[in-house]
Amino acid sequence: MCANVRIAITIINGSNLIRNAFIFVPQFLKLQTVQQNLRLQKIITAIGIFLFLIKLLAWYLTDSVAILTDALESTVNVIAGLIGVYSLYVSAKPKDMDHPYGHGKAEFISAAVEGTLVSVAGVIIIIEAINSLFHRHIVQKLDYGIWLVAITAIINYIAGSICVKTGKKNNSLALQASGKHLQTDTYSTAGIIAGLILLYFLKLWWIDSAVAIIFALIIMITGYKILRESLAGIMDEADTDLLKKMVAALNANRKENWIDLHNLRIIKYGGTIHLDCHLTVPWYLNVREAHNEIDSLSALVKTEFGESMELFVHSDPCLEFSCRICTKQDCTVRQHPFEKRIEWTMKNISEDAKHHL
Repeated sequence: MCANVRIAITIINGSNLIRNAFIFVPQFLKLQTVQQNLRLQKIITAIGIFLFLIKLLAWYLTDSVAILTDALESTVNVIAGLIGVYSLYVSAKPKDMDHPYGHGKAEFISAAVEGTLVSVAGVIIIIEAINSLFHRHIVQKLDYGIWLVAITAIINYIAGSICVKTGKKNNSLALQASGKHLQTDTYSTAGIIAGLILLYFLKLWWIDSAVAIIFALIIMITGYKILRESLAGIMDEADTDLLKKMVAALNANRKENWIDLHNLRIIKYGGTIHLDCHLTVPWYLNVREAHNEIDSLSALVKTEFGESMELFVHSDPCLEFSCRICTKQDCTVRQHPFEKRIEWTMKNISEDAKHHL
């Protein structure tokens, strides 16, 4: 008898360990992701300060408005980097009574500020370039300036690529915004270098201002795109690309007890993606069986889209009209024969109504 009790206790303890592991491991992985994002943003900020100093030196040596354009954008990089570090620090804070969904929205605010700063920098550059067109100045030591700016372009591109890749992997809008900004900075720097080379060989003084104006416009467009994306996150705009992938994954792995899925909504909170929906299951399933179907759905979504996805699923019982779209083979209480399987689409899983013919 004692042996049986010990075995039972061992089984219970083992079950508790497994359950705790399922709770702890996702939380640990999420913490690791947040720390990785914050560490990378700090490195990017340090790189931004270093590159800004190099561009200031290049501008001091050459007195080129085009290089000043690059230096001003680097100023924005530094400020945006510092804001990005703070936003990732805030977004990494755990949920609390005042913020039950966490602090992830801070990343959207960071990206909005960065987009605004980029656009403002573009306007300032255009004003300075137009002023230079009417007040001619001498550009000097272009060879030194070209080499220094070229070095910053290479470093920027590498850092930006790492940022974008990590940001997409970890669902961090702040990192993606920083990475895209750095990549755009690289493209504009490459164009500025090309303009400076033309100026070096052709000796046409107006090329300096013309190049500055062209790339200031590119900078402003980039700022608008970053600002637009961040405002979409703040306003909880639907992510159609993510929704399409979600529908495809659910249709490909659909189970017969999942009669329909409706009222699905996706909201982003920085690196966390919140999903809630209603899952219609056979009415005769008990609470545990219905919950098992929800667990299967949750496991599928997290396997496809990562542990940063959190789900709140409400189970609905099927109704009489559901029989006509239900593919369940062994249903003993079916009231109507099966007629047609309804494929889930972005439209019907978003509507607040059970599916029917």
